[in-house]
Amino acid sequence: MCGIAGLFNYLADRPINGQDLAGMRDAMRTRGPDGSGQWISNDDSVGLAHRRLSILDLSDRGAQPMATSDNALRITYNGEIYNFRNLRRELEQKGVRFRTTTDTEVLLELFRLEGPHFLRSLRGMFAFALWDGTKKSLFLARDPFGIKPLYFSDDGRTLRFASQVKALVASQDIDKALSPAGQVGFFLWGHVPEPYTIYRSIRSLPPGHAMMVSAGARPKIWKYHDLLAELARDGCRIERYGADASGQEVIRSAVKETVAHHMVADVPVGCFLSAGIDSNVLCANAARLLDGHQLECITLGFEEYLGSSEDEVPLAMESAIRLGVNHRVRKLGYAEFEGEISRLLDFMDQPSIDGVNTYFVAKAAAETGLKVALSGVGADELFGGYPSFAQVPRLVAACKWVPFAPRVGAAIRHFLTPLVGNTTSAKYASLLEYGHAFPEAYFLRRALFMPWELRRILDTDVVKAGLEELRTLDELRERLSSISTPYARVMAAEIMEYLQPCLLRDADWAGMAHSVEIRTPYVDAYFFQQLARLMKDSRRAPSKRDLAACSNPPLASQIVKRGKTGFTVPVNAWLKKRVGAQAGGRGLRSWAKVVARHFGIEVQQSALRTPA
Repeated sequence: MCGIAGLFNYLADRPINGQDLAGMRDAMRTRGPDGSGQWISNDDSVGLAHRRLSILDLSDRGAQPMATSDNALRITYNGEIYNFRNLRRELEQKGVRFRTTTDTEVLLELFRLEGPHFLRSLRGMFAFALWDGTKKSLFLARDPFGIKPLYFSDDGRTLRFASQVKALVASQDIDKALSPAGQVGFFLWGHVPEPYTIYRSIRSLPPGHAMMVSAGARPKIWKYHDLLAELARDGCRIERYGADASGQEVIRSAVKETVAHHMVADVPVGCFLSAGIDSNVLCANAARLLDGHQLECITLGFEEYLGSSEDEVPLAMESAIRLGVNHRVRKLGYAEFEGEISRLLDFMDQPSIDGVNTYFVAKAAAETGLKVALSGVGADELFGGYPSFAQVPRLVAACKWVPFAPRVGAAIRHFLTPLVGNTTSAKYASLLEYGHAFPEAYFLRRALFMPWELRRILDTDVVKAGLEELRTLDELRERLSSISTPYARVMAAEIMEYLQPCLLRDADWAGMAHSVEIRTPYVDAYFFQQLARLMKDSRRAPSKRDLAACSNPPLASQIVKRGKTGFTVPVNAWLKKRVGAQAGGRGLRSWAKVVARHFGIEVQQSALRTPA
C-alpha cells in the first residue's frame, strides 16, 4: 500500500513543476512512511512520485518510481497483486530476468510484453501510472472493484493524478471550487458518488477502467473489466436462497483460496475480528494458514455499548479463544473521539458519514505494530446480508400495482412532509412515490436525505445544478437495466452505490491515516466470479449461513444466529455530548452536517434546527 502522484504536460509546452509534484507526494506521508521517491523526465514533460509502505521486498530494491533495466518504462504503483509470483514464474519461463522480488517489477515486465492487455491477468487491488518513454504515453489503471483509489484533474493541457483528492488539492494549479454534484451527492447518499469528488476540477477514474494519455493528444478512458456482466439478464435468475451441499463446497473452497491469496506479504498480517460471521470466517481461515498464535486479531468495543446487544466484545473474545489467536480488544469512548475528531476529519479524503469505525480499528492495529489487516467488508453485498435484499423487492411488489403511483405519491408526500419531518423519518412520506419501481425503491432505502429535502440544507442553485448533473435515478436505471432478478439487482446496486464509493473508499483513507493496509478477501474479482457462476448454475443465492459453514472450527451458534447489526459507532450519542443543539436529526444526518462544514460546504443554518 502506498501513495502515488504525477504530472504530465501532454499538450503544454512548458516544464512541470517539481516542487508541486513533491508537495502532492508529501501530502500523503502516512500512506508511505517507509520511503519516498520522485522522477522527472529529461524533457521535463512528465513526473512520477511515490510514498512507500513496505509490504513486499522490504529492501531498497522495491523503491519507486521503478524502471525497467533499459529505463524505457517507469511506474508508480499502489496496491498488491496477489498472484504476482505465478505471473513472475510465467515471465521467467519466457526469459525475463528480475532484479527484485516485488510485484511492481512484474507489472513493468507484463506491460513490456503485452501492453494494456496485461490487466486481465492481474488479481489484486491496484492503482498505477506507467510511463512509456518510447511512445511518450502515460497509462493509468484501477482494479475491477475500485479498492484502490485513483483521482485525476485535467485542465486540457496538463494531467495531474494522485491516490488522494487532498494530494491533488495540495497542487498549486488546481481549481478548488466545490462541485454541486459532489455536495448534493454527499447529502443524498452520505458519501460522494463516483466519478465525482467534492471538487469541480477533480474526478475519480472509475473501477475497472484504464486511461491512456499520449503527448499531443487528449486522454482516452475505457472500461477493461465489466464486474457486473456476470449478473446480466440471461445469467443469474435466482429462484431460491441458500446453496446445496455442492454449492457450499464451492463457497468453502473459494473462501479458503481468497484468504490464502490475501495473506501474501513479507510482514505479519492481522485480522479485524467482530461478533459477525464475516470476520470470524476470515480469522478462522487465516488462523489455519498460520499457527494460530501468529495471527493478531483486533476487536473494537465502545463504552456506550457495554452490556447491550450492540457490544461485540464478549462474542469476539470467545471466538478468539476458540481459534487460538492473539487477541487485542480496544475500548473507545467519547473522550477519545473528542480528542481525535479533528485529526479524523483532516484525514477523511472526501466527505463521508462512514469510516469512523474503520479509522479507530486501524488505529488499534497500528498500535500493535501491524501494517496489514484483513477486513470482512464486502460479504454483506455478496451473501445478502443487508435488510435491503428483502425490503426493496417487498416494497416494489406492494407498490407497483398502484395506478399513477409516482404522481399520487408525490401529492401524498407534499401533504405529509410537515408531519413526518417532525415525528419520524421523512422517507415515509415518499414510500408510494419511490416504492413503485426497483431503482427508486433502492434509492429510498439507501438515501440519507431525499432530494426534496435538500433545499433546506444547501443553496437552491447548488441543489438544482447538482441534481441535474448527477441524474441519480436515471443512472441507477441504466446500470441495473440488464439485470433481471430482484436478488441480483440488489446485489449490483449495493456493490455500485455503497461498497465501491463508500465502504472501500473509507477503508482506504481510514487505514492509510495510520499507515495500515486493509485487505478485503471478499472483495476480489475472482471470488465474485465464482459466486456468480454458482448462482447461474444452481439458481440459488448464497446466504450468510453458507458463508458461516466455511469456518473450521465451526462458528459458535450465537454468532450464526445473531441478527445483523453492522459495525456501528455511537456517533450521534457523542455529538449530543459535544454539540447538543447541532445533534438534532435521525440516524447520521447530524454527523453529515458536521462533516460537510469541515469540507467547506455551506449548510443552511435553518437545517440545523429543523428535525430531519
